Amino acid sequence: MTTTVPRSSLAVFAALSGALAVAAGAFGAHGASGQHAEWLKTGAHYQIVHALAALVAIGRPRGGVAGWCFLGGGAVFAGTLYAMALGAPLWLGAVTPLGGLALIAGWVVLAVGALR
Repeated sequence: MTTTVPRSSLAVFAALSGALAVAAGAFGAHGASGQHAEWLKTGAHYQIVHALAALVAIGRPRGGVAGWCFLGGGAVFAGTLYAMALGAPLWLGAVTPLGGLALIAGWVVLAVGALR
């Protein structure tokens, strides 16, 4: 028996991820400066792109897996940048690439699904 998360859940989390990306980007543009602003802008950019990618993936072959990779990877990638921008320890920067790997995995999963 296989259990899957409904597509509507993926859509809800993708929309919320997009909303968070806009808020982080706005804070980076208007409430932060220097490296902190750059971390917020970079995180927001990657998060919004992958929130949209998760929405596009819905209904495609292997799209659910790809969508969750996009959202999970975006949360780790952007989340660590956001946390450092807000004063968290800089060692979190070592975790950021793990989110990037999940984002790459999402694209590979989507490509494999398109080939089948």
